[in-house]
This record gives sequence, structure tokens and C-alpha cells, in this order.
Amino acid sequence: MQPEARRPLVELAREFHVLKPEVLEAIEFVRQPLWNNRKHEHGPFDIIGDIHGCREELEADWLNNTLCVDTGCVYGGKLTALRYPERELVSVPAARAYAESIRPLGGAVTPGGGLSAQQVHDDLLDIDDVRGKRVVTTRLSQNVTVREENATAALEAMSRFAIDPKWLIYLPPTISPSETSKAQGYLEHPAEAFAYYGKEGVAKVVCEENHMGSRAVVVVARAEAAALRRFGVTTGELGVCYTRTGRRFFLDTGLEAAFLARVRAALTASGFWEAHQTDWACLDGELMPWSFKAQELLRDQYASVGAASCAALTDVVSVLEQAVGRGLEAGELATRFGEKARSVERYVAAYRRYCWPVHLLEDVRFAPFHLLATEGVAHMDKDHVWHMETLARVCQADATLLVATPFRVVELEDEAAVAEGVRWWEELTARGGEGMVVKPLDFAVRGRKGLLQPAIKSRGPEYLRIIYGPEYTAPANLERLRQRGLSTKRSLALREFALGVEGLERFARGEPLRRVHECVFGVLALESEPVDPRL
Repeated sequence: MQPEARRPLVELAREFHVLKPEVLEAIEFVRQPLWNNRKHEHGPFDIIGDIHGCREELEADWLNNTLCVDTGCVYGGKLTALRYPERELVSVPAARAYAESIRPLGGAVTPGGGLSAQQVHDDLLDIDDVRGKRVVTTRLSQNVTVREENATAALEAMSRFAIDPKWLIYLPPTISPSETSKAQGYLEHPAEAFAYYGKEGVAKVVCEENHMGSRAVVVVARAEAAALRRFGVTTGELGVCYTRTGRRFFLDTGLEAAFLARVRAALTASGFWEAHQTDWACLDGELMPWSFKAQELLRDQYASVGAASCAALTDVVSVLEQAVGRGLEAGELATRFGEKARSVERYVAAYRRYCWPVHLLEDVRFAPFHLLATEGVAHMDKDHVWHMETLARVCQADATLLVATPFRVVELEDEAAVAEGVRWWEELTARGGEGMVVKPLDFAVRGRKGLLQPAIKSRGPEYLRIIYGPEYTAPANLERLRQRGLSTKRSLALREFALGVEGLERFARGEPLRRVHECVFGVLALESEPVDPRL
């Protein structure tokens, strides 16, 4: 459409008796020079795309960030305008047909089943979109490189085990531990996490209790219409719960459906849909118990080590005690093996705290801590207190299933507040908790050299006994473990965080699914990079 041809739109609208102010406003805005807008930016990386009016269609519909707004008004169709930046389409029927079309209006094939043109296009995934070395541009971290060998491993995992890709809009990043503590008897301590952020000029941090569960992402739609409209899901599913590697969390589909129904009911009861003007939500949290998803790990690694060690050391300690009782010089040996036995007992007690059988939904708990996205919005512009308080209101609607995560705000320039934060961590770990996660108040923060760690975990001594073994606190072992390096883990955490945020923001903007999956796939690919799994 040439500039001189734009002005009659308003006059036509008045002729068709279109008096609604919002329609006239939209048409007036369409008159502005936004055609072929690759250089027009409403905000960072928020590009309107290409707007065309050269081929009439029955309905205006986005496809690969391109829109045709000619809906055949002159042929008796509709007059359509685009409101930007809302990306809202406004249409009114023509008063009459002013000319006869040389082809039937809407002669092109139109999507079926209520799917948009973009959703029909996205139904077929192209392997070339994820294969080989890739460089993904993100808002937070510029370019993130995905190596070819990592992409190959991710492709196998995604194709064999992942959920329906239409639901897969986000994968959470890994979290780095704090710097190694030099305090006696500790490998990790919150003082190092506080020092990291304080050195980078962060004034306030949020300390959240770290639940001993498995990371879970929950995507839930209010109704089938929302699942169809926003995700293109035609199976009747109203959501999904998946792991941080994109696999379905619940193997029992009936249990998953019941879980999602309870989450949806809590969102409804708390007024969530109305408050956020949405009909779907994406939540990030911890699903408990840990044993629900880690049965194989518990049985083959932790439980087998605990059982074998207890059996062997019980006999050894018994024999050594008998030797000491007979006057043999075995006192030092008996003391050493007695300490080994006590370490194994603490090891077994540590992992048993996080294990309970799951037969019914009542045996499951979900602790959400991030409201990642709702209709048109990725909530990375909100601070962590907003996330915690918003989700706490939802948890109140179903306190049996949903757990509001306890948290504290610590001002790093206040020594008393820092000391209180440390005491809270000590209380959590003393009663068997895993520890806490320390985050800057804002969701994403830049420091002197770029993006800061989005979160740092500080795990308690007894939980680390599960990770590093029964005798990790022995002086020689602890000194050796203090030499661990964190640079690879921290680099990985930053890159995955940047990709995760980018993918969510692309989805919130309505970009094609392949653009969202570029980021999701990148996170999964980075997970195959070699890094110490104990960190």
C-alpha cells in the first residue's frame, strides 16, 4: 500500500458507519510508516515484522512475523487494522461489496480446527533449525554458542523423550553453588554468596528455602480454548508438568491430569486469571518428594552405598570393640571406624528425609517460586519478592498441594541483616533442610563485568554428605574438595539463564515456535557440556 493510498481508510471507515474510537485510532495508526518494519523497534528486540496489504484474505493472521491486513473490504469482506504495540487486530464488516473480485475471497487454503496459520506452520519441525553448530542471539547475553556435538546429544534426547513440543516453551538453567567456604567444617556457607553480590554492588538479595525436590515446569491453560489458541494443542490436554530436561514428570497421565486440575483450581480460586488478564500460565518450581523422580538414583547409588557401608562397618566396629575389651591396642582404630559408622548413619538419615512413597496425588507437593509468563508477558521485569508474594496467594487456595516457599530479604550493607540471614540458613539446615538459594532482588542484574549469576545455592553440611559421600567432612577430604573449580558451572548457568529468558520473551511476543525452540534446545544442548555433577 502506497502512502497516498492510506488516507482514504479513515474516510471509508466513516462511510461504513464505523464510529468506534478504538477502530479509528487503529486505522490512524496504520497510516504511519510502519510497512516493512525491520528497523522499527518498540523496545529491545521487539520488532513488529512485515505488514502487507497486497493480497486479500478472509482473516488477517500472523505467519513468521508477517501479516496481511487486506481482508477484502472493497470486495465485501472486512476492514482490518493493526493496533501496535498491542499487536491487536480490529476488524469491521464492509457495508457492501464495492467491486467484484477476480478470484473468490478466501480462495486460499485456510487453517482448520481453530488453529492459526502460524500454528499450522509450526506443526512440522525442521531438523535444520537445531542441527549443527548454532549461535543464538539473546537480549541478556548477546550471542550464546551451541556446539555441534552438544546439539547432537540434545537432538536425541528431545526426539526420544521430550513432551509435546507445543508445550515446551522454557527450560530452567542450572544453579551454581557459592564459592568454597574456608570456615571450619563447611564446604558451602551463605557468607560467600552474600559477599559475591555485595562486591558487585547489589544492595538487596532474596534468600529462598531450597526444597529437596526435583525442578519442575508447569504450563497450565484455563480451558481447552486457551490451549488451542495459545499453544495449538488439539488433543484436549489442558497443560503439562515437565522436568528441566523436557521430559514428562508424571508417567501416570491420570495423576498428571489430577495435579494440573488442582493447580488450575487454585489459580481460579485465587483470582489469578483476572488479576493477570490471562487464560494460561507458566510456573517454575520444585516438585516433592525428591524420591518421586529419583527412585533409580536412590536405589542404585545412595541406598546401595548406605546399606553396604552399614552392614560392613557394624561388624568391623563390633570386632574392634571386642578387641579393645580384651586389652589389645586397637583403641585408635576402633575410634576411627566408629566415626566412619556414624558418618554413614548421618548419610542414610540425610537422604531418607527427602523420601516418601507416592501413590496418590495427596503424596505430592509443589512449591512454585517463579511466575514465568502469562498472556503477552514474560515476568522477568518483576523482582523476586513480587514472584514469591504473587505465588503465595495462589498457594493459599490449596495449601495441601501447593507450598509457599519461605524467603527472607537481606540488605547486604546491614551487618545485622546479613547475620540474621546466616542464622536462618543455619536453622534450615539444622532441621534437615537442603539449604537456601540466594538471588539478587531483581530478576536479572548486571555487574562490573556483565550479567551476574541469577542465583547461587548454599547447601547445608548434611545435604552435601549425600552429594560428596559419608566421610566428606573428614579434614583431608574437605581440604581436597575445597580445590573444586566453579568457572565452568557458572558460565553454564549464565548462558542457560540467558537462553531461557530469551525463549520465554519470544513466546510472549508471539514469535514462531521454531524461534522459541532455538532457545529451549540450546539449554538442553548446553546440559551435555562436561561439568562436575556434584556442583
